[in-house]
Amino acid sequence: MSVQAPSAVVLIRPHRFRPNPETAVDNAFQSLDPGRSDEEIALAAYNEVTAAAAALESAGVGVHLFEDPDGSRPDSVFPNNWFSTHPDGRVATYPMFTPNRRAERRWDVIEFLEREYVVGEVVDYSGLERDGIFLEGTGAMVLDHVNRIAYVARSHRADPVAFERFCADFEYEPMLFDAVDEHGVPIYHTNVMMAVATDFALVGLDLITPAERREEVASRLADSGREVVVLSAGQVHEFAGNAIELRGSRGRILAMSRRAEASLTTAQREIIERSCRILAVDVETIELAGGSVRCMIAGIHLDRRPRSLRRMDEDSPRGW
Repeated sequence: MSVQAPSAVVLIRPHRFRPNPETAVDNAFQSLDPGRSDEEIALAAYNEVTAAAAALESAGVGVHLFEDPDGSRPDSVFPNNWFSTHPDGRVATYPMFTPNRRAERRWDVIEFLEREYVVGEVVDYSGLERDGIFLEGTGAMVLDHVNRIAYVARSHRADPVAFERFCADFEYEPMLFDAVDEHGVPIYHTNVMMAVATDFALVGLDLITPAERREEVASRLADSGREVVVLSAGQVHEFAGNAIELRGSRGRILAMSRRAEASLTTAQREIIERSCRILAVDVETIELAGGSVRCMIAGIHLDRRPRSLRRMDEDSPRGW
């Protein structure tokens, strides 16, 4: 077993997906597809989530699939931005930078987790939105659950104040750095350039500035016992860093998009496959919104509740 690789996930299947115009202001990974209508894009995204859920289940990963028919939440397919779960039994909810993303927080999802898993506390940071302070979950943070290190690229969506508070509350060592693409544009979410697995880490090292901080991040990853797989800026834009390690019924897998997998070199693939199997899924429509497979997956790092207790709670879900 691996603390780093959860065996169950939450996915949101959107019925009316579209790239979010409000997030395009700071998300250089977003793009448009003028060749398809809004209806065609929404249907394609729905089908991509359906296929991704089926692929994960076939690999032995537990999938909790929630529907979202609401057209006012264009980015609801990315639940890892608004909540995270932790091995100590806590769940955190986060302050979102873009106003139209704040409605993505769904208490039915939290109540489901409380019924099915051992949840000791829900730590709600969403009130920081009133002060213009934002921290978009495990999009903004890449967490090393084993060594208790949180890696964050500074951005509008990762305020140092909120980050320091999270690290103090959850006992993570903060590793804050600046990262920009080849055009000097700040990386909007750390998880598009970095993924930490059990035995290796994918990271766009050359995007981190200055060079001294880049070396510190590389050393911290290496000191944690992981082999560092350096991604180029081009690979980062192909979403090679937007991957997540999960635990299936036949061992660990690395979930990523087909686009991301195609960008890997033979040497990079060999390092990954020494530790886990690559599971690539087609999410080209969802990638129009500037996120990929990692953004779609909220890992569940919680213990299952005994079945008898889950049955008792079926008719009386706990709120918070």
